[in-house]
Amino acid sequence: MLQELAKAYNMVIISPILERDVEHCDIIWNTAVVISNKGRFIGKHRKNHIPRVGDFNESTYYVEGNTGHPVFETEFGKIAINICYGRHHPQNWLMFGLNGAEIVFNPSATVGAFSEPLWPIEARNAAIANSYFTVAINRVGLEEFPNEYTSGDGQRLIKHLAFYGSTYVAAPDGSRTPRVNPGQFIDIKQVQLGCVK
Repeated sequence: MLQELAKAYNMVIISPILERDVEHCDIIWNTAVVISNKGRFIGKHRKNHIPRVGDFNESTYYVEGNTGHPVFETEFGKIAINICYGRHHPQNWLMFGLNGAEIVFNPSATVGAFSEPLWPIEARNAAIANSYFTVAINRVGLEEFPNEYTSGDGQRLIKHLAFYGSTYVAAPDGSRTPRVNPGQFIDIKQVQLGCVK
């Protein structure tokens, strides 16, 4: 289906997925696939950094990725994907730049507290430091859980998560687009790759 949409609308699609590796003991990866505007699978990137912070402990179901820092050649430029928590690691951003990325996408599903104050800074800083464009994408909306949960760390039970959105594009010169409001679900931007060094 995604391949058909990419071809029909002449767009590259980056889609985060849950990947189960049946060849390697059913390991589960947090993966993003890249589909060309011709509808072809270009490649995938597996999340490099898995958070282990209180209730935010993805190591109970994901394993660190083994794809390194790939850059994918598309008709629209050389792109890379720094999945979610990877944005907190400057070396992650650096490696994508050293590998030739012109645009680095950061698909995320993150909530307030720790990450929200950093959100407007990290991808913008990476764009400046590495001389490429960044696209910080965050999920929007409220997810309710029928069963409250906790990681057993003595903290409060979690009943729901509120994702704050705030997607934006940052340029190598430090300029950035206004953030997309939490109720807004689509945003289209044009970038001039000529300013990527």
